[in-house]
Order: sequence, then structure tokens, then C-alpha cells
Amino acid sequence: MADSEAGKAASTHGRILIVEDEEALARHLGSHLQRAGYEVRMEHTGKAGLVVAAEHWPDLVLLDLVLPDISGFEVCTELRRLYRPWHLPVLMLTALNSPKHRLLGFGHGADAYLTKPVSSGELLRTVETLLSHNVRGLGAGS
Repeated sequence: MADSEAGKAASTHGRILIVEDEEALARHLGSHLQRAGYEVRMEHTGKAGLVVAAEHWPDLVLLDLVLPDISGFEVCTELRRLYRPWHLPVLMLTALNSPKHRLLGFGHGADAYLTKPVSSGELLRTVETLLSHNVRGLGAGS
């Protein structure tokens, strides 16, 4: 698990949990988000991501679908159960690009669905949009 610098936590735009099994990709995504002012945590399995989500209440989850232990679809369903009645934005980022997978993603509760590879600009715009519509508000649950 990698945390951003503790000193930056108070001035961030929000807390993002990345659940991505490819560690190099997770670090790459995390560095873009940290440079944009977000506090980032990374986990590489679905179960570990759920534990961190339950303990640290992120403001957004960036979720891969193909994970080594449970699917991102299952993680999203559990996040929806865990966070009821609050809304936790979930951005699915995956190589699965078929309409069937997109529909499944939204059916399991995703707020947005992007496919790899994604530009840093598209990722940041999507994150900003999701966080601006977050009714729970940044910092709730902390």
C-alpha cells in the first residue's frame, strides 16, 4: 500500500483509492492524481481495496475490473452496500472495452467507465466531474 505524503493530506482536492493489480500502472495513475492535488492510496486486490474503503472512507474509488482475487464488479457491488446511504463515486478503469462489460459495470453501480489506455487529461476531467457531483461531500466519514 502506498500513501501520499502526510503533509499534503490537509490541502488535497479529495482522497482517491486506486484498486489496480498492475502495480506500475497504479503508481503511474497515482502520480498523475497526486500532482493534481489528490491524496492517493493504492491496493492491488479487491479484498484489500474493500478493507481500505471501509477504514479510510475515500472520496472516490478508481477500480480495475480484472483483479487477482475478486472481480471489480463484485468490489463495486460491495462498495455500494458498504456506503449506503452515502454516495461514493466509482470510476471503473479497465481494458474490457465491450458494450457488455460497460453495461455490467453500470449495472453493478459504476458512475463512470473508462478504458485503458486512458489519457491523463481524460482521467483527471472524469475524476473532477465525479467529485463535483458527490453529494456526500469531501471529508465525510473522517
